[in-house]
Amino acid sequence: MIRAASASDVPAIHAMIRELAECERSLGDARATPAQLREALFGAHPAAFALIAEDDSVQEPVGFALWFRNFSTWTGTHGVYLEDLYVRPAARGTGHGKALLAELARICVERGYERFEWSVLDWNEPSIGFYASLGARAMDEWTVYRLSGEPLRALAATAAPASPVSVAPPVPRQANDAISLSN
Repeated sequence: MIRAASASDVPAIHAMIRELAECERSLGDARATPAQLREALFGAHPAAFALIAEDDSVQEPVGFALWFRNFSTWTGTHGVYLEDLYVRPAARGTGHGKALLAELARICVERGYERFEWSVLDWNEPSIGFYASLGARAMDEWTVYRLSGEPLRALAATAAPASPVSVAPPVPRQANDAISLSN
């Protein structure tokens, strides 16, 4: 079963993020705290949303998908960017990952979003094969760039001082951002 995450799921989501980071050989980089996740997912101005995969035979969630809306200037519509998809090893191969992706695809179609995107590590052949089996295609002509740490701070230091008008306030959750799941 797939359902929208609730605030009570934050400890399980945090644990699964750490499990995913360990699988991706990056546990040291997974620094998000439960408090940060609670604020990002359920605070006054949510920045992200999460789905939970459950299995009736297990007391705790077996997987999750954490996502946020993006926007395409080419299509003029929002889309979904899947930040994390994780199914615990004992529950893999039972359809939970596909069910999470299908629910996100349903959200896209229902809301008129034209794109559903995510990244995958180039060495993760099982996931790449799974995504290809669903009809997803690699965006090989695009390369992801990231600024973080000192390079991010150095570039920020070159920006002109912000005027009160140029700093956008947090955007409150829109009515259409609420996750509705149909059974």
